[in-house]
Amino acid sequence: MAIFNIPRILISASNRSCGKTTLSIGLSQTLTKKGFSVQTFKKGPDFIDPMWLAGASSKDCHNLDLFMMEKEAIISSFYTETRGAEIAIIEGNMGLYDGFDLDGKTSSSNLARILKSPIILVIDSQRMTRGIAPLLLGYLGFEPDIRISGVILNKVSGARHEKKLREAIGHYCGIEVLGALPNLPEIEIKQRHLGLFPVAEATGELIGKISEKVANSVDVARIIEIASSALALPILERKVEAKECRVKLGVAKDTAFCFYYPQNLTSLRKEGARLVFFDTLKDSLPDVDGLYLGGGFPEVFMNDLEKNVGLRGQIKKAVSSGMPVYAECGGLIYLARLIQWKGQKREMIGAIPADIEIREKPKGHGYVVLQGKDGRIIKGHEFHYSEVVNLSNVDFAYQVLRGQGVDGIHDGIVYKNILASYTHIHTLGTPEWAEGFVSSVKKGRWDLL
Repeated sequence: MAIFNIPRILISASNRSCGKTTLSIGLSQTLTKKGFSVQTFKKGPDFIDPMWLAGASSKDCHNLDLFMMEKEAIISSFYTETRGAEIAIIEGNMGLYDGFDLDGKTSSSNLARILKSPIILVIDSQRMTRGIAPLLLGYLGFEPDIRISGVILNKVSGARHEKKLREAIGHYCGIEVLGALPNLPEIEIKQRHLGLFPVAEATGELIGKISEKVANSVDVARIIEIASSALALPILERKVEAKECRVKLGVAKDTAFCFYYPQNLTSLRKEGARLVFFDTLKDSLPDVDGLYLGGGFPEVFMNDLEKNVGLRGQIKKAVSSGMPVYAECGGLIYLARLIQWKGQKREMIGAIPADIEIREKPKGHGYVVLQGKDGRIIKGHEFHYSEVVNLSNVDFAYQVLRGQGVDGIHDGIVYKNILASYTHIHTLGTPEWAEGFVSSVKKGRWDLL
């Protein structure tokens, strides 16, 4: 079997919010500035962290998800996306051993096992000295077949604190300390209800500041050496012959709608879609055969969305004329009659007979399993604070076997030629998605049910 090898590391942590995203961003840009071609990956279904990693490396960041994707698809994607790169940075999610299953199959540690990747563990060391030793010993011994190659201390209060931590680790643990980051609020990324602020809304200087702190606090040269010690992987390549242009597909892509998996867009292009991007806050509807309205933050930008009366009217007219529209989460919200949030109401497109209310707590958050009318099982992910209300006279494409969807029982609102769901689907987990999407637009009716 043919093999390939690329220097790589997986950055994980003992638990959430330890600083692995900050380190991943800073390290990605530091290496990029040094002249390395860096390919980043994010474990899990998240959209926002990959935007930051893409901004740091100047390349699309790709998701690797052990629930939505099979092992072979992950290795194949890793091979495909790292061709031409010199080093890969993989950011884990949650804690190293965390996952929704007891056996750890969906954990970051298992992703490291599948990709034969060394691991760097980030520890939030606030209010901790000698106690870091038993914590690390537990992590080092829990799954001894994986390779934790170093630790980075985060939120260190000063030189004395760092000295005590290093002494305890050196005496008890025998693991290399690769750096210590101080507690610096100025390099923390702000959060809101769906997680971190997207990089497009942040100041352009923040990635540079993070990179500077990481470069000054971490042994980057040693990390490169560790990454270079990764073992070879088998080449598992999925070849898809690109088709000639069959349809023009309008894709809403702006600060309100920015949740798209890059591989989904690539798959649509390979299936013969010419993607035409437009800004829902200021543009008119382009000349296209169908629409793809992804996720995002329509509630945050609902004032500006309402003000673009021309585009809303054009989309509603296109829907009435039978244009196929595929929408996920934020796109579903935009197609409804109105949004109600924080005591304010704003008009949206009105192409779906429903209203949207934004709640204080998540209505749906986590992995989703859907069953189509043909019995086909689809795995995806949802994260929404919104709820569909006053819905009438629609059909549904899917039964929800796991998750919330529209009402806890159904997802995939089917109305006229719209298919709108709360579930985000990834092409690596549902490889027939792109072909079904493009074919449906070409035919002018949805077959993807």
